[in-house]
Amino acid sequence: MIETRLTKFFDIEFPILQAPMAFAAGGALASAVTQAGGLGFIGGGYGDAAWLKQEFKAAGNTHIGCGFITWSLAKQPELLTQALEKSPKAIFLSFGNPAPFVSEIKAAGVPLICQVQTLKDAKHAIASGADIIVAQGAEAGGHGEKRATFTLVPEVADYIANAAPEVLLVAAGGIADGRGLAAGLMLGADGVLVGSRFWAAKEALVHPAVLKAAIGASGDDTLRTSVIDIVRGRDWEERYDCRVLDNRFTAEWHGNEAGLKNDKAAHEKWQQAALDGNPAIANGIVGEAVGLIHDIVPAKDIVRQMVEQAKTSLKRY
Repeated sequence: MIETRLTKFFDIEFPILQAPMAFAAGGALASAVTQAGGLGFIGGGYGDAAWLKQEFKAAGNTHIGCGFITWSLAKQPELLTQALEKSPKAIFLSFGNPAPFVSEIKAAGVPLICQVQTLKDAKHAIASGADIIVAQGAEAGGHGEKRATFTLVPEVADYIANAAPEVLLVAAGGIADGRGLAAGLMLGADGVLVGSRFWAAKEALVHPAVLKAAIGASGDDTLRTSVIDIVRGRDWEERYDCRVLDNRFTAEWHGNEAGLKNDKAAHEKWQQAALDGNPAIANGIVGEAVGLIHDIVPAKDIVRQMVEQAKTSLKRY
């Protein structure tokens, strides 16, 4: 075991949370991570009642959590009620104001995790009632902002220590192996959130061709862009963009977002490629840590390898 406040809080072996990645993190992945000693999350994403039901069923009786994109959940608040009926280990809210959902979550006796990208949002989430803050750096895959993990995490850690010491802190962004886990703990976090590495787990809901493309990529091959939100018709605030694998499509359209908005044929081309698993057109949603991922293995092996490497790293100092 690596014992921290996070492991004690959730009664888990290792301070590793699996990110609730929309479209990729289903019940099988969440269950596998929990069974390996961390805590897995279903990625409720933009919200689909039937999909949520299916993936909670796939998780079986394993204790898992559920995450939502907060601004999208506001359009379908009944999905929170649906998730809470499954007695999740935690509800994870990202990208939006968590305050409207706090009372229902607290009434259900479920811990609230809020992912933030700025110190300002961390303060708001804590004031709103978050039990755990995830400080996410821009290295992360998927949506985020500009702050880097290496400075954001200790800054939030200092604020929590002085203003809300009962709140736990989790580091996120670019953490894909035991070195990242050890570094997160040294930065003042109680544990880490891992996305991209579990995105490349055997249990993840990712097309094999997209995974193959990611295995051959480095962190240099990613970029932050709004292109995929435009082609998918997702109404994200301008403050958030999305880190993805660069490819022919983003090479053509990144920087010409105004033109892309009116090109319906390009939208359809990307959407069909996503269905077909064509990584030359449909971008894999993965972070800079892709350069640290060299194989597709079961989630239990990822957890084991991460913990063993972290223990070795921590013993060196």
